[in-house]
Amino acid sequence: MTPYDTAQDEEQISATNKSEVMRPSRAEAEAAVETLLRWAGDDPGREGLIDTPARVARAYEEFFSGYADNPEEMLARTFEEVEGYDDMVMLRDISLQSHCEHHMVPILGKAHIAYLPDRRVVGISKLARVLDSFGRRLQTQETMTAQVASAIQNALKPLGVAILVDAQHQCMTTRGVKKTDVSMVTTRFTGVFKDQADLRARFYQQINLR
Repeated sequence: MTPYDTAQDEEQISATNKSEVMRPSRAEAEAAVETLLRWAGDDPGREGLIDTPARVARAYEEFFSGYADNPEEMLARTFEEVEGYDDMVMLRDISLQSHCEHHMVPILGKAHIAYLPDRRVVGISKLARVLDSFGRRLQTQETMTAQVASAIQNALKPLGVAILVDAQHQCMTTRGVKKTDVSMVTTRFTGVFKDQADLRARFYQQINLR
């Protein structure tokens, strides 16, 4: 009997195994950083840069730790004893740190996430953890916004999800066109937030409420 339920499962597991085999060692990663330092025109052997390859490798482990996460598992523990609460739940001004997949430079901003429960709610820190999980990967902001909304929708099965991300991309603010005051806004709505304009309006109002 095949250990896979479907051909798709087999393909996914094969791709995962291939990725694990191809992942370089820590020593190879540090050597790559040393090469970049030389390419930039500096001397990796000078005092200030001797430990830089190791520091960069450790930093990358933190920056891109999201690849090891399963965001939907983070939302697995829910609570049903909410005394009949049936209105919007919102987490506002969540700090966002991610990296652009095109230039590998930071994306910095905030996200606002809301959902309308259908019997179940989740601990509010879990919404921030899901955002971090997807943010700690090489990303486009558009993809990350959609991923966060889909994970919450799939895990909690709420009546709807709303997310707005407002962030600055250093690939635009510190290089290229160098427009320092520009931020990018992306949104994703599911369920009742997608279907009901008045609920979307409440979401936007709550974001601006101070």
